[in-house]
Amino acid sequence: MVVEPERAPVNGRKRPQRPQPTHREVADELRARIRSGRLRPGQRMPTQAQLAEEFGVERGAVRQALRILQSERLLTNVSKGSPATVAPDLYGPQAGPEAQPMPTTVALASRIAAAFAAEHVEIDALCLTSVSLTLALGEPLSQIHAGRLKPAKVDVRVLLPSSDIDLAFPVAVSGGAAGGPVHRRWLAMRNAQGQVLRHNLLSLRATHGIDVRVSFRALPFTPPMKLYVLNGSEALFAYYTLSRREQEIDHERLEMYDAEGIRSTLFAFEQGGGLRDGVFVKQSRLWFDALWGTISSELQLMT
Repeated sequence: MVVEPERAPVNGRKRPQRPQPTHREVADELRARIRSGRLRPGQRMPTQAQLAEEFGVERGAVRQALRILQSERLLTNVSKGSPATVAPDLYGPQAGPEAQPMPTTVALASRIAAAFAAEHVEIDALCLTSVSLTLALGEPLSQIHAGRLKPAKVDVRVLLPSSDIDLAFPVAVSGGAAGGPVHRRWLAMRNAQGQVLRHNLLSLRATHGIDVRVSFRALPFTPPMKLYVLNGSEALFAYYTLSRREQEIDHERLEMYDAEGIRSTLFAFEQGGGLRDGVFVKQSRLWFDALWGTISSELQLMT
């Protein structure tokens, strides 16, 4: 997100004002600056007044954005009295017994990027829409285009719920089977995210000569958690925690039960992280392979 400063009217005509960014959009931009290295570990952030002026928002929106990043352990010392600080231990242990569970938005991108350092990248994902995986792939794809990564082969397998089932969630509070507005909204998101993911990865064939295969299969149930198995040596999972909220769909306000997967807490296990970690990774691989080879079916990402 780029926030442009206001400019004076030209020829006496007042330019239309851009919508004011939300506190989540401010948090997204600051998070991107931290991940890209523009804001370094241990560096002091601009003051809340400076950020409010830059983004064109009230200080309250800035404080909300900073608290989001503090909850993701990206910032420390968030208070009214002094500027926040980028967490000094951003790159501490991210798997194994010493790793602290972190939100998917924080943890997944770095682990996916690390997996792309391998000659043969293998990613297996079981999720509701693949939005987290699509977002997380942005970082390694940028590094490939910048020439910092160059795997020879990439294999990605994704398990998603079938469009034919009655989902456990998201679902309208009043109920509703497949074909209702909530289901249609989920299906459109599932298909759109899957198509973007597939396009972004397959484009590496033409641009960098990388051997890429992307496959999708459909599950006959709603997964209660998301799972990622990276290069057969690391497993990350997060529970889908449901909440009740209101959403406008097709110009109608609907009460629904849904989960915010991108903010789910992600737990990481690696093959060399001890006996329990190793067993968890092995069983995660076996479970995914069993679903892929038995009860899942062909999935078409049709809009």
